[in-house]
Amino acid sequence: QVQLVESGGGLVQPGGSLRLSCVASGRIYSINTMGWYRQAPGKQRELVAFIQSGGTTTYTDSVKGRFTISRDSAKKAVYLQMSSLKPEDTAVYFCNADIKTSYYSRMGYWGQGTQVTVSS
Repeated sequence: QVQLVESGGGLVQPGGSLRLSCVASGRIYSINTMGWYRQAPGKQRELVAFIQSGGTTTYTDSVKGRFTISRDSAKKAVYLQMSSLKPEDTAVYFCNADIKTSYYSRMGYWGQGTQVTVSS
């Protein structure tokens, strides 16, 4: 069983900052790509950013220059540092990871999500 647990969400004022964390646990052989998605009310889930095992990062245009994704392989964790937050960043943020549970088994996993609300 693999589990991803997010933390760090909350209420923040426009222009403020938050740092999201996601830690993977369970029977894990290796972790490949890890990323963050978000879903606002009435909208589809969208990719925010992802980071490959070698450290290469990719961001959606709307967060470039404001968000930074990073990872700690030893801790099996991925982070999302969010700054200059805008009301349109309000959403439930989900952690995602491409994980091998054995040499032959590879699957994508999701966390339960953490709420980020940007409002004055």
